[in-house]
Amino acid sequence: MSDLTVIAIETPTLGDRSYLVHDGEVALVVDPQRDIDRVLGLLDEHGVRLTHVFETHIHNDYVTGGLALAQRTGAQYLVNGEDDVSFTRTPVADGQVVEVGGRMRITALATPGHTFTHLSYALTDAGSRDEDGLDRAVGVFSGGSLLFGATGRPDLLGPEHTHDLVHHQHASAHRLADLLPDEAEVYPTHGFGSFCSASQSDATSSTIGQEKRANPVLTQDEQTYVDELLAGLGPWPAYYAHMAPANADGPSEPDLSPPGLADAAELRRRIEAGEWVVDLRNRTAFAAGHAPGTLNFGLDGGFATYLGWLISWGTPLTLLGESADDVAEAQRELVRIGIDRPAAHATGGPEGWSDRPLSSFATATFAELAQVRHHREVVVLDVRRADEHDAARIAGAVNVPLHELMDRLDEVPSGEVWVHCAGGYRASVAASMLDAAGRSLVAIDDSFDNAEKVGLHLVGPEA
Repeated sequence: MSDLTVIAIETPTLGDRSYLVHDGEVALVVDPQRDIDRVLGLLDEHGVRLTHVFETHIHNDYVTGGLALAQRTGAQYLVNGEDDVSFTRTPVADGQVVEVGGRMRITALATPGHTFTHLSYALTDAGSRDEDGLDRAVGVFSGGSLLFGATGRPDLLGPEHTHDLVHHQHASAHRLADLLPDEAEVYPTHGFGSFCSASQSDATSSTIGQEKRANPVLTQDEQTYVDELLAGLGPWPAYYAHMAPANADGPSEPDLSPPGLADAAELRRRIEAGEWVVDLRNRTAFAAGHAPGTLNFGLDGGFATYLGWLISWGTPLTLLGESADDVAEAQRELVRIGIDRPAAHATGGPEGWSDRPLSSFATATFAELAQVRHHREVVVLDVRRADEHDAARIAGAVNVPLHELMDRLDEVPSGEVWVHCAGGYRASVAASMLDAAGRSLVAIDDSFDNAEKVGLHLVGPEA
């Protein structure tokens, strides 16, 4: 086996991976995230020199660190020559072989489907031979093409392109399966929770052979794959619309220094001006007491995904964290999606963040909702996506998906609102919005799996 080192750099909050590969002396990186200090730290730790940075595609779900990393290290920045970008890059094309150091050989393979100009990169080791005497195939960096048990979404460039792209995606996956040996590892960028993946898998590693046996794109006929994939696609975060243009412009290295401090009076002014002041604490702490008008996007859930999805792009944002580390973590998450500089921050707790009495609201379980409905009428607000609600829902529940709630608050019926999602995180975000709007509410902090068990009547095909 090849002894080249392949390191996956996880970004679980966005469901993505970047990769660093080295031979002990020189290194290459594929699809780096915006916060390049993680890559620089690994280069130092392993004592290797970065010479090449590869992009599989112009990303739709995060801002790349590729250009900044190349500029910082002097590495070549390889981007498909057909991509329309505004920065200087080393163009790469289908079939081109790039030598990295004395052993690593990268072959660019056109694999359209996620985008029209998507490239995968097959890695071989010139210092190790297979049984046929050829350079050993290590694996393929498949970006948003062939994923673990899935493929990248074909609909992010707009509905007018989806038909062509989904058929391209099928052909591209088969191209990789035909060109690479079964033992070659598959190293995708997406598919670990990213909305760029058409579906999700629990796998953490895979090979071409495993994908041939289990991936629908390689086991189904083309039309079945196309029909099932398209039928399963749901909405994607609104901030995606800003990612490709930012990446085509060539993002700079982010500034992760702390923003200015804000006292309670300034925080109130910002809230009253319509700015977003975001409390990063967990939902239990927020419900128990928070500065009036603040919104709760806890760091313990899909913080950047949902904040980026819901905020009007360009709205000034202030971060409230129990510690400076919490604020720094939030900043790191946000620069990955192009929200570069918070307007201000504060640390400590809600008593120091408000010059008014704190707000609070109750939390409950589905069992408590079932009991309450025996005694009085309440509004049950389901903030899951429409496809989740349609599959199985509490009878009589009103569905306003979280990503639409800010614009549809006036559609929530009057009265006491019991808000739920699938597990509690989205419900807590929704509850903070309802609380800021002055509504009487209870946030259900429970798994939807428990709803039917406690006697709530569910309807829908999966109920």
